[in-house]
Amino acid sequence: MDCQATLSISVTQCDPTSATTPLHWPVPATVHVSCPAKQLAPQQRQDLAIQVLAGTETVSELARQHEVSRKFLYQQAHTAEETLSEAFAPSSRPDDVLFYLPVTKAWLRQLALALVLICHSSYRGVVELLRDLFDYRISLGSVHNIVHSAVPHAQRINEQYDLSSILIGLLDEIFQARDPVLVGVDAKSTFCFLLSQEEHRDAATWGIRLLELVDRGFAPEATIADFASGLRAGHQEALPGRPCRGDVFHALYNIGPLVRYLENRAYETMDACAKLERKQATTERRRGRKDQSLAKKLSYARPAEAKAIALADEVALLARWLRDDILSVAGPEYAIRRDLFDFVVAELRAREPACPHRIRPVRIRNLLTVALGLFGARFGW
Repeated sequence: MDCQATLSISVTQCDPTSATTPLHWPVPATVHVSCPAKQLAPQQRQDLAIQVLAGTETVSELARQHEVSRKFLYQQAHTAEETLSEAFAPSSRPDDVLFYLPVTKAWLRQLALALVLICHSSYRGVVELLRDLFDYRISLGSVHNIVHSAVPHAQRINEQYDLSSILIGLLDEIFQARDPVLVGVDAKSTFCFLLSQEEHRDAATWGIRLLELVDRGFAPEATIADFASGLRAGHQEALPGRPCRGDVFHALYNIGPLVRYLENRAYETMDACAKLERKQATTERRRGRKDQSLAKKLSYARPAEAKAIALADEVALLARWLRDDILSVAGPEYAIRRDLFDFVVAELRAREPACPHRIRPVRIRNLLTVALGLFGARFGW
């Protein structure tokens, strides 16, 4: 029942024979009684609208159960239908204008820089985009000038950074068009504090760039780098007494090709042995006896196959220990890592005669150097 019905009932329940005028009737007893529809919470209104739309019960029955009018229920159902229509309607037509841009030359310069630096677009890609989307002609030289004109301003901004918060610095060398680029990155934040294209990557160049960083507060607890001679010598001159630890990347990077080479060689020996066995089976089927020359070849091929497979499996296992246990971030304590590293080096040395031209360079140039840089420089080994 709705509010009007409730008020009419409360009036009829008053004594009609009373001499009291309507102005003195007990109005507070009826006026402050809220109608059931107003007492419904939003979730209850939503449930009623869903029931009306579902049609599981008649509107009259729902109105009787919840003491509301049918008009109220139809209003809630209409609201729900509008909400559903709005939710599933397309947000906007494809040809609707979202916003307008005041395209100026300064804005086009920003767009060209964003395309090159953020989208990694080529100069020609910038030229094509401005031509096709904006009907604006620009030359490759203009794009080049836009990019390079931003370099001095970017350098001034970079020079304002305080580098005293860097605890571990990562140093390396990359190459752009065969020219070396000296790189320095903060290990914790990955902030690039050094990116300098140079003509040389010798000790003097590294030393000068590191001294410039020192003037800006660069005083790390330690650095991590590979074993490039120029980098190491320049580090020693600019940061004396600061440990330069060996990196993990080169150790894993150099042992990977060794593992793949031995695996491929094992597959080749398996293939060669299988071919000999097929030839021997064909000869025995046609002639009724084995070919002695093939039998002699098989007598050498089968042991070679077994040795190649064993060597590939064993070196792959040593590489997994190096990657997952010795050089991993989370793993055993230092003493265990050091013992396991000595074991890996000893096992590789024992297998050198089976493939000396591949195993020995990895053991000498890579692993022993890693031992000096990763363990020795860090723990005084």
